[in-house]
Amino acid sequence: MLRFLFDEPEREPQGRLADTLQLMNQFVAILHEKIEAGKDNDHKLRTYEVWTKGLVASLNEIEQSCYAARRFKEKIKSPSVSQMSEEEELNYQRYVYFDKNAFIRIFALLDKLSIFLNDILDLKTEKIKPHFSYFTVLRNMRDKKAHPELTWKLNDIKESLKEPMGRLRKRRNTEIHYMNTEMQDDLAQAHKMYGQEVQLENIAAQSDDLQHGLQMVTGSLRLTFDYACGLIRTR
Repeated sequence: MLRFLFDEPEREPQGRLADTLQLMNQFVAILHEKIEAGKDNDHKLRTYEVWTKGLVASLNEIEQSCYAARRFKEKIKSPSVSQMSEEEELNYQRYVYFDKNAFIRIFALLDKLSIFLNDILDLKTEKIKPHFSYFTVLRNMRDKKAHPELTWKLNDIKESLKEPMGRLRKRRNTEIHYMNTEMQDDLAQAHKMYGQEVQLENIAAQSDDLQHGLQMVTGSLRLTFDYACGLIRTR
């Protein structure tokens, strides 16, 4: 979708991304079979189909934004905006746009996944917290010892990526609830180095965190839909 910005052909999913998308499409195919067989009287299966297609679209949007952010990052060489050429500053602004778009969408996807998991696993997390997040659902799964073969695999991914996800969540919260992250960085430096040239945020570290965020959503979706395919076949 965005590869054209770099004069590249459209992406062919590979590796974990391809496996994840295949499982999600397989889940939709199983739903279709059951719907056509007249096993969707309450329209629950159609709801799962809509949710799954939404998650597929969200995953694709995140992957594309992560890719674009990384490619624009590679074009940035100057240590501060004031030292950039006009073209480099434009590439920096493009990097900021796609980086920001990606980390906001990562948590939006996880929220959508929480709704799917809560419903298909009948967790009733809304009784604990009406407006719950993915992490609340996962904690509820652990507390209830529900579906342990899925719960602990999802928990392992969460724990292995705890630090980068924590940094991404802080940036997301700053962006949504306070002010954008590049301005916050400028403000912090301005207090410390008043009168000196403000340096760029550590975009290499930010890029690494973003790739870990993509790993988090891809891995969590792959595990969820691998489990969901088996679950829905038995219903």
